[in-house]
Amino acid sequence: MNFLLLGPLSVRLNAREVHVSAPRQRVVMAALLLNANRVISVDRITEYVWDGAPPPSAAATVRTYVMRLRQSLGEHASARILTRAPGYLLELSEQESDLGQFTAHRRCAAELAERGDLEGSSAELAEALALWREEPLADIPSRTLRDVEGRYLQELRLQTMELRFDAELALLRHADIVPELVRLVREHPLREALVGKLMLALFRSGRQSEALDLYRHTRVLLVEQLGAEPSTDLREVHRHILSAHDRPRTPGPQERPAAAPETAAAPAAATVRERSRRPDPAQLPSVPPPLSARSDALARVRHILTTGTMSAGMVATAVVTGRGGVGKSALALHAAHTMRDTSAHGQLYADLGGAERPLTAREVLPRFLADLGVPRHEIPGEESERESLYRSLTAGRRLLVVLDNASGSAQVRPLIPGSGGSRLLVTSRRQLADLEGARTLLLGPLDEAGSLELLGSIVGTARVGGEPRAARTVVTVCAGLPLAIRIAGIRLLERPHWSIGRLARRLTETSRPLNELCAGDVGVRPCLDAEVAGLRRTAPGGIDAAEVLAALGTAGASSVSGGEVAMMFGCSEAQAEEALDSLVVANLLGPPAGGLYRLDALLRAYARERAQAGDVRRYGRSYMRAG
Repeated sequence: MNFLLLGPLSVRLNAREVHVSAPRQRVVMAALLLNANRVISVDRITEYVWDGAPPPSAAATVRTYVMRLRQSLGEHASARILTRAPGYLLELSEQESDLGQFTAHRRCAAELAERGDLEGSSAELAEALALWREEPLADIPSRTLRDVEGRYLQELRLQTMELRFDAELALLRHADIVPELVRLVREHPLREALVGKLMLALFRSGRQSEALDLYRHTRVLLVEQLGAEPSTDLREVHRHILSAHDRPRTPGPQERPAAAPETAAAPAAATVRERSRRPDPAQLPSVPPPLSARSDALARVRHILTTGTMSAGMVATAVVTGRGGVGKSALALHAAHTMRDTSAHGQLYADLGGAERPLTAREVLPRFLADLGVPRHEIPGEESERESLYRSLTAGRRLLVVLDNASGSAQVRPLIPGSGGSRLLVTSRRQLADLEGARTLLLGPLDEAGSLELLGSIVGTARVGGEPRAARTVVTVCAGLPLAIRIAGIRLLERPHWSIGRLARRLTETSRPLNELCAGDVGVRPCLDAEVAGLRRTAPGGIDAAEVLAALGTAGASSVSGGEVAMMFGCSEAQAEEALDSLVVANLLGPPAGGLYRLDALLRAYARERAQAGDVRRYGRSYMRAG
């Protein structure tokens, strides 16, 4: 089975070609192929099929098109089209499409260039480009699909050609590539990277005046059409040509490096990378020293991101999840910093703001594109075009993208880098189970030893060792939550005249210990408030999960069963379990063990505060009678 995309769409099954004749079914097939191994929503498919103006029955019609596609492809191939909310997913290995093979050749070329094998790298890039047949998507009757995905494919092709030209220039084959570069520059006269390579190839071939004429002509076009001067890179090529005293000559056949010696290839590879690559971002924030208590979790994240190979179209993705303040961001950043040497093309980082102040991809993508070297005035205004350009720039590169505080999968999907060698690391209070291909690490609270280690790293191990019982009391009230322990440590650090015992008494003798666990603008209570704000809505006829939490606070419960909550609220046990499950998903209740849902010390204190803020005491009395 082989799907051909880099030209008119066709499918080959067992050496026979299957033609999808119905125009709109071809649009659906192309959309699935271009998003292979990723879920594409029904809404996005309808946008492609009806060019942004779908009829009311569009979703049902798309389902019919998918059913007919499955029938056309036959039993084995049709089983690859899976129904996955909110749409469909086509499972495809790298070698089953020409686009997948193209990506594999690009990745191999990058690896060879890193090792200094420019000859091999150029050959791999030539193999990749040989897969193209005419204009891609030319037979797909969707202007929207051609605008979005067609531009992405054309950009990918041009980037690959530019990489091959860089390798050929480094191998001193400048005269060989002049004709092809002349044709491409005529087609893309404002693409400065191509202009610069042609200027350099002309100059090295003894055609300095033509190179300078080309620069003057390009500058006039840029000023007239864009109102902008040539880029820094193009001006640097111009300056080099003007100032150079020796003109490189074209080597004779006996000098051409059929297999470039390692001593000569390594500097040449560095030259290619320096000329062709965009800036390598290095955006990871600093982070405190890692805890030995988190070493296993750290190793797990690294294992997810670095072990094994991904199928075509997929990006190795790890999601670190857990309640607010449990240390997800710190763990992710520790893992990211330890992997800097394996992300050769840099690290992108964005704080997505969580549920309280979420950033959308529309806000993040322009910054990422600028960080990858796109001039601000060239960043597309259309969101789908930004996504395509972002995938183009990241495809085949080895980037690490860290997205902190994601509120949901929809926020993350447009920021997934293009397939190749990049990896994605996400932190979220939610599981993000619907994020395709992601593997999840659920990060729990620290145990007592890890909690004491963290407290000692802040206030000093001698101070903790001098008051071991009081220190254990403090970390017990903090319930192993790193945020709470850090705040407790900061308060002690700011007050060297306090003993740990004094803080322990303040935490245990007050009815509102969360008042003690705040320092400046950081506190535990805002984290828990955010979890409550993120509670899923009550199902029709159900009970309010936030009200259940407050009722547990009134009763002072440290654990509860579904049956007890049903008695408290006079509802069915199924409705009670639904509300309790909502609290577990929101990290406001521990998962059930032996039929009981447990609240740690911090959650009990917070539940009491919720109870005091509302009239729920009647539930507490019901619970006491039930118990």
